[in-house]
Amino acid sequence: MKILVMNCGSSSLKYQLIDMDNEEVLAKGLCERIGIDGSKLTHRPQGKDRYEIEVDMPDHGVAVKLVLEALLDKEHGVIESEYEIGAIGHRVLHGGKEITKSCIVDEHVKDVIRECFDLGPLHNPANLIGIEACEKAMPGKMNVAVFDTSFGMGMEPKAYRYAIPDKYYDEYGVRRYGFHGTSHAFVSKEAIRYLDLDPEKGKVIVCHLGNGASVSASVGGVCVDTSMGLTPLEGLIMGTRSGDVDAAVVQYITNKEGCTVDDTLNILNKKSGMLALSGVSSDFRDIEAAIYNGDEKAAMAMEAYVHRLVKYIGAYHTILKGADALVFTAGVGENGPMVRRMVCEYLEFLGVKIDEEKNKSAFGKQIVLSTEDSSMKVAVIPTNEELAIARDTLSFAEQYR
Repeated sequence: MKILVMNCGSSSLKYQLIDMDNEEVLAKGLCERIGIDGSKLTHRPQGKDRYEIEVDMPDHGVAVKLVLEALLDKEHGVIESEYEIGAIGHRVLHGGKEITKSCIVDEHVKDVIRECFDLGPLHNPANLIGIEACEKAMPGKMNVAVFDTSFGMGMEPKAYRYAIPDKYYDEYGVRRYGFHGTSHAFVSKEAIRYLDLDPEKGKVIVCHLGNGASVSASVGGVCVDTSMGLTPLEGLIMGTRSGDVDAAVVQYITNKEGCTVDDTLNILNKKSGMLALSGVSSDFRDIEAAIYNGDEKAAMAMEAYVHRLVKYIGAYHTILKGADALVFTAGVGENGPMVRRMVCEYLEFLGVKIDEEKNKSAFGKQIVLSTEDSSMKVAVIPTNEELAIARDTLSFAEQYR
């Protein structure tokens, strides 16, 4: 069966068509600048030349039609009929308290996605637009919503409740949800398989390190704790996000600057993190280059980033009563030897040892970094959120074949 995976942003649409018989990507692509002048479709079919076209895309409905046309095109396409698409899987950011796992889209599911607009103002509206555009373009086709918050719903109350009055949890769903959940779920389960851990008891810490970053602790692939909270702002220092700060910082800055709470949160989300600390960039490649050129502020930013990350790893190692594996994934995790080395140097007192030559050569590939005498297995495992979404979608599609 072929599964079409859709990931809609406010002005973009990423897609992959995956043949689930062998989990092979038949085609993938991106629609950019939807609703903006200069919109473009880039289509990459397997075994064929990349196809690129600039065409007006006033909305996601038009973008979905263009994706279908590209998949069906005689020269650039990979299928002969849309009936070859068994189902469509959609990445959705937030399901709130009500939706705890992937599900077939119906009117109730769409209502819940709408109710969570204020929890995911940038993502949920775009995710719903993508779902409805697919429903219109391919009526009758099964649509499955795979929620980024599902993985975090495995946490117990002791991990997800904030120490604030019950009213805010009961009436508004204020709790820790966690994000990057599809990635954490995929990588934690892949780590159990790849590192030959106990499928039910394997204890894994996953570091999803990109422009957005988070850490999770899991047992048997089930989330025990994760660093992001009600929103993706909590937790690690990120590209432009501050991560953990004293909540009173929001009030203090707001009062001092005479601005609104929204203005201050915009600073913490978009103008902070590594961008603010380094004074160079939010891109780790630029920061590393600055460090090699002797930039002391960039070096301090990297030290702060690793310091925060190691605090979470240490906490999760304790919560798990000893992790079996530490796994790095996502852009920085998969391609950042400097970060991985600095983290593991902190953990040497626990008996963690890595092969630095392997670490230096590990870029975007699955590899064990730890030595035979390391107390904990350390690995790089590339994430594959699209495949995780496709697998969940396939499980529903097969039930209704």
